Amino acid sequence: MRRASGGPSWAHRWGVFVARHRWPVLGCWLIVLIACALAYPQLSGNLQGSDYNVTGSDSAHVQQLMHEHFADMGTEQDAVVFDASTLTVDDPQYRRAVAHTLDAVRAGPGVVGVIGPFDPFAAGQISADRRSAIAVVGMGGTSRTNITDAKRLQDIVGATSTADVRASLTGFSPLTNDLGVVEKADAERGESIGLPVALIVLIVALGAVVAGLLPLVAAGAGLLCAFGVLTALSTVLSFDTLLVVIATMIGTGIGIDYALFVVGRVREEMTRRGVVDRRRADRHQTDAIAESIGVGMQTAGKTIAISGMILTIAICALLVIGSPVFHEITIGVVVTVLSVLAVALSFLPALLAVLGPRVNTLALPARLRPAEVGDTSTRGAWARWAHAVMRRPALYGGLVAAVLVVALLPVTGLRYGIDLGTAALDHTPSGHANTILAQKFSPGMLAPVEIVATGPDDGPVQPSGRAATDRMAQVLAHDPRIAGVLPREENGRMLWIAAPKVPVDSTAAADLARDLRGRADEAAAGKSTRILVGGTTAQFVDLSDETTSALPWVLTIVLLLSLIFLAVAFRSAVLPVKAVLMNLLATGAALGITVAIFQWGWGSSLLGFQSVGYLQVYLPVTVFVVLFGLSMDYEVFLIGRMKEAWDRRTAEAADLPDRPDGDPDARNVESVAEGLEHTARPITAAAAIMVVVFAGFISADVLELKQFGVALSVAIAIDAVLVRMILVPAFMKLLGHRNWWPGTRIRAGHPDPADVPPVRHRPPRLSPSWRP
Repeated sequence: MRRASGGPSWAHRWGVFVARHRWPVLGCWLIVLIACALAYPQLSGNLQGSDYNVTGSDSAHVQQLMHEHFADMGTEQDAVVFDASTLTVDDPQYRRAVAHTLDAVRAGPGVVGVIGPFDPFAAGQISADRRSAIAVVGMGGTSRTNITDAKRLQDIVGATSTADVRASLTGFSPLTNDLGVVEKADAERGESIGLPVALIVLIVALGAVVAGLLPLVAAGAGLLCAFGVLTALSTVLSFDTLLVVIATMIGTGIGIDYALFVVGRVREEMTRRGVVDRRRADRHQTDAIAESIGVGMQTAGKTIAISGMILTIAICALLVIGSPVFHEITIGVVVTVLSVLAVALSFLPALLAVLGPRVNTLALPARLRPAEVGDTSTRGAWARWAHAVMRRPALYGGLVAAVLVVALLPVTGLRYGIDLGTAALDHTPSGHANTILAQKFSPGMLAPVEIVATGPDDGPVQPSGRAATDRMAQVLAHDPRIAGVLPREENGRMLWIAAPKVPVDSTAAADLARDLRGRADEAAAGKSTRILVGGTTAQFVDLSDETTSALPWVLTIVLLLSLIFLAVAFRSAVLPVKAVLMNLLATGAALGITVAIFQWGWGSSLLGFQSVGYLQVYLPVTVFVVLFGLSMDYEVFLIGRMKEAWDRRTAEAADLPDRPDGDPDARNVESVAEGLEHTARPITAAAAIMVVVFAGFISADVLELKQFGVALSVAIAIDAVLVRMILVPAFMKLLGHRNWWPGTRIRAGHPDPADVPPVRHRPPRLSPSWRP
């Protein structure tokens, strides 16, 4: 019989190699994992806050000018908040406590200036009830060093706090530090919810306790490896706590998925070759075990390698966005994907080779186990479902497509913003201080707007430009949205520090920053004076604009490279286009539902949050590339199995003298049904696991983690249920044999390892290099 393959592929040879050298492979991995475990504790100490700067933006320029010409004001203004329940600022004890704290703060790291509440030029720094006061602290470093310095300064301020006068530090950097602690706790709680449920799903999907544990072991090893690499990179690069949480979320999901596909296919191949279920593998079955792992690598292993590469390509598209926060996410997720992929392609096969048939230990009752033998029948429940869909493909496909289009519509009203997570920080020192600021002063004092006026080439303002600066000063003085303005002049350059009346991360603050930039352009006298608006809110605005402008490039890169990669993998020009369109539809629908929930507030009371009117600025584009890559995981796995069936049936039809070509459309239908029959259970299980892992983060107190959890879990559910189980068979039927155009030439004389018949009675001859 003619075969669909030209002999064992590199993936097959790799699987056999790992199986025959299982102990050296496991030994190498043990050394790597021990080293990563020893390095991991250092990672938390190296983590910093998110850097939202945009290269070349006005806010970045203002930060540079502040550092060069207004060093005593700092590049960031934080606040020490004093509060007492019985004393007032007029009591000597209160004043001594303030003086003691501020003396320690002035000697603290990164502090370039302090304006105390009792200084002669202080204004508006004592509350109306005279029980609270604030001191403005100028931090003189970069976005990164300010985070680190603020962490140490928080400890200093906390040590000077007393029972009578409580002192706490707040501001962008202190809030970021406390937010990292809360995010870590959220991640641990999410994992404690998701992983036990994932284990149950794995045991049911694979039919045995030991087999169900293997994907969790592989995912844990992959994450440990990723954290070890990130620890090494953190000595030269900057990462934040959010990145580690995202890497944990994504790495756990795809690590379990990849391992599930490999374990399921290798067990199927072992059953095909008659490897019996014994506590110790029979010596005559060892070659069959190696061959099973080789075929598992050639099929499932190759599939997850393609999926991992597509996900890596998609994530790397974020590098076109000119902001460090996206570059960090890219590096972290790519490292995580490659780490779990390396584990699934080497550590896991070696472990399977050691276990052999013992992977089936503690098996479930026979009626609850999956059908392992890879027969070619299309009479199972999932095959019958595929035939039902393909009998009315236009109806099923049209209904699902219509539902997804409706779910996608909210994306057209998407708004970006950055929520600092203050609602989750009520029980932290910075959160307590921020509450006092909002109640007794102005919430905008948390991170005021910085406006700098210079002359040409950042030089002093020319005499002819004084009218422009006067106009800008009048704009700030009469804007009802601004609570107060602190003006400064240094070497002919003007600075206004304006405290808005609205929270720094609100849409109203973003509108104020945009409006002030427009008014600044109007006030500037042509090219002789330049007035720039910066500060934290303006930084958020710049990041939002950069994300919006770069989004078309991200989409183009992801779609084009995915098309090329899939075309090479499937040898088809039709399947990649169909896959990309369906993934776009599913991903857009998931983002649309996320917009409806978090921007419009649908179901906010059920999920326990208050809508801020926008999505986190980096969430939509990050979720898009991650989901696009993850959805390709199921696409490659499902279509790859269908292509196996199509190639085999095409080769068989070519050998029939009476019907050399057969009926290609009928072969297509049977191939689709067979592919769905063999992949629906693992895809459903893998999707259920991902949904559970991601949904565990819906319990998070931090809004951005809740948004990530909802977006990812909804998208995976849509992709696995509506797209893979309905849209794929419907459109495969509508396109018929054209799915596989142009295909590949069938070559004779070289059997595909997957086509080796089951070994039942005469086991293969023992290889002298193999010892159980």
